[in-house]
Amino acid sequence: MPVTAAAADVRETNAHGADVDVLRRQDPEIADVLAGEGRRQADSLQLIAAENFVSPAVLAALGSPLANKYAEGYPGSRHHGGCEYADAAERIAVRRATELFGAEHANVQAHSGSSAVLAAYAALLRPGDTVLAMGLAYGGHLTHGSPANFSGRWFDFVPYGVDAESGLIDYEQVRVLAHEHRPKAIVCGSISYPRHIDYAEFREIADEVGACLIADAAHPMGLVAGGAAPNPVPYADVVCATTHKVLRGPRGGLLLCGAELAERIDRAVFPFTQGGAQMHTIAAKAVAFGEAATPAFTAYTHRVVANARALADALGQEGFAITTGGTDTHLITADPAPLGSDGRVAKARLAAAGIVLDTCALPYGDGRGIRFGTAAVTTQGMGAADMERIAALFAAALREEPDSAGRVRSEVRELADRYPPYRG
Repeated sequence: MPVTAAAADVRETNAHGADVDVLRRQDPEIADVLAGEGRRQADSLQLIAAENFVSPAVLAALGSPLANKYAEGYPGSRHHGGCEYADAAERIAVRRATELFGAEHANVQAHSGSSAVLAAYAALLRPGDTVLAMGLAYGGHLTHGSPANFSGRWFDFVPYGVDAESGLIDYEQVRVLAHEHRPKAIVCGSISYPRHIDYAEFREIADEVGACLIADAAHPMGLVAGGAAPNPVPYADVVCATTHKVLRGPRGGLLLCGAELAERIDRAVFPFTQGGAQMHTIAAKAVAFGEAATPAFTAYTHRVVANARALADALGQEGFAITTGGTDTHLITADPAPLGSDGRVAKARLAAAGIVLDTCALPYGDGRGIRFGTAAVTTQGMGAADMERIAALFAAALREEPDSAGRVRSEVRELADRYPPYRG
């Protein structure tokens, strides 16, 4: 498994030493960009909740000869010749995904999480249909009805939210809205909800109004693979996910469904919303699914959650307002206002100190908070004591003290150097 890292003198030769040498000779400008990104990842703290460090084996598959192969269609029914090995890679990826998540069918061709959601809508909905989903102000994704996105332009989205005091999903509100608007589909999932979702409750509400249930499980799916979060597969008609984040695979999408929807989902991906599959990425997904089926990955996912809880607790002690009072997952959202900062200012100050994260919407207000996760730092091998130190660095970076950014930056670099993402 990944976990570990390369010292500065081997950062350009990690899993692809010879290939990097070729790139440097042919295109030193791009080689410098890649080397710079390697240094950036290695000497700062990667706390973006959607990011992780893939294994050298996943990187090898991404850089494999399958990158050369055009393979429109599905195994055994391609529109191009020479697909015997492409077919083998995709069949392995599908088999491993269905076994890993207990699904009857998997489509591994989706290029991204948004592509997976688009395919789910295409399979189950028609333009103008009503859809109930978490509002963007409460943590909904762009594909959950943003007017700037295809979802908001093609469908009539009704937003549900969270309780103003607890920050938890208001299931009674979801039920009332469902009965009032009779949606064709209900979407459960969020980009910034740190608690487990009650899929059984959503299934019950969907059944009451005759709606399909779509679980957008992009964030928790890696935790699901390791048994550290509830599995939406038994409850949802379609599960959409990404293969990166905690799952620690290549950037890409995944759809899971029952056998009765298999053909509709596949046709919604190809030929309706996508063309040729990215076979090198599908091979890398297969590698990641294989890694996620191991006891080591199960242990990893539980460490991710333990680290997130430790970091949330420590940040609370430092004065941050932790939404929902904590987390059940890899993800934490917080309001830095008690430290005299809003999300955008906090993000900039933390970035200057080498702590990389996102901002997020805060329910019931105009301010923005910060969103971060522990998947990548856990892959690097960090533990609870390191989470306490990171929390102290957060607070120090936001205090307006002389040269606080420089001092914190030095301490961040020292901590990151102890846990390089790839060992030489």
